[in-house]
Amino acid sequence: MNELRSSWIGRIGDASDEATLEELRVAALGKKGEISLKMRELGKMTPEERQVAGPALNALKDEVNAAITAKKAGLADAALDERLKAEWLDVTLPARPQRVGTIHPVSQVMEEVTAIFADMGFSVAEGPQIETDFYNFDALNIPGHHPARAEMDTFYTHRAEGDDRPPHVLRTHTSPVQIRHMEKHGAPCRIIAPGRVYRADYDQTHTPMFHQVEGLVLGRDISMANLKWVLEEFYSAFFGTKVKTRFRASHFPFVEPGAEVDIQCSFEGGTVKVGEGDDWLEILGSGMVHPKVLEAGGIDPAEFQGFAFGMGIDRIAMLKYGIPDLRDFFNSDLRWLKHYGFGALEVPTIHAGV
Repeated sequence: MNELRSSWIGRIGDASDEATLEELRVAALGKKGEISLKMRELGKMTPEERQVAGPALNALKDEVNAAITAKKAGLADAALDERLKAEWLDVTLPARPQRVGTIHPVSQVMEEVTAIFADMGFSVAEGPQIETDFYNFDALNIPGHHPARAEMDTFYTHRAEGDDRPPHVLRTHTSPVQIRHMEKHGAPCRIIAPGRVYRADYDQTHTPMFHQVEGLVLGRDISMANLKWVLEEFYSAFFGTKVKTRFRASHFPFVEPGAEVDIQCSFEGGTVKVGEGDDWLEILGSGMVHPKVLEAGGIDPAEFQGFAFGMGIDRIAMLKYGIPDLRDFFNSDLRWLKHYGFGALEVPTIHAGV
């Protein structure tokens, strides 16, 4: 029995790979293996012989199994060591550059605008993008003959024959949000209304869909001086430099008095620099909220007054990042984003090398 044990333990210890080890396992413990055949002979032995040979054979079987298991683990460890040597990696090398994307410049500017006004105590109000002509025009003191209500300027939703509901439009500004907020919350208030708006226009500085932010402040002692302070604080924070404003009288149906607002700038080498120079650039429309607009929102104009303003988010993004054409914001070719410092998240495609 000792010779049998020594033979198999030795041969298992000399096995150089798992295939050889499996052959040894079958030769020793398989159905026709040497140890298995020895165990079959127990039935031919006397009880006394079985009492001696049986435990010895079972112990040998267990020892051979244990040796095979241990050898197999050793061979696996050795194979892993060889693989690690062959696939050695220098972890001190710098990592491959990862392309990092950014949010779209319009979205980024919208977040910047919201954060700046939030610091001044403004909250964000939202409303539907499909509006009735009442909220989009009538409640804002825009008469029926106003050019903005013509189909050449405004997108009207289709009406089936016999549908007598009031006309609905894709909102042309976010001013309807102001009416809805006044109806629901009353005065005083201090809100901005950022969002998408739609107009039937398309050129270098106009697109059928663009983004606006409008502001509304109502109180008992609000004046144009408050409006000027708010706008100068906003533009100085947004452009990162002190910005002066200039007000020019202008007519808007929803404010009285109304004013176009210009910001100080210079035009040098075909670029605009905000906050310096002797030139002025028109940037938004504003004024004191018209009494009829206050009444449409359920506010008593004898008790409250306030100011409102509206500016194009896409336009101030163009000024801040030097983007000359508004249509670039909606260009399917994302290479322009890189040119202006905005990296798109790129997913490998057949066009990845473009």
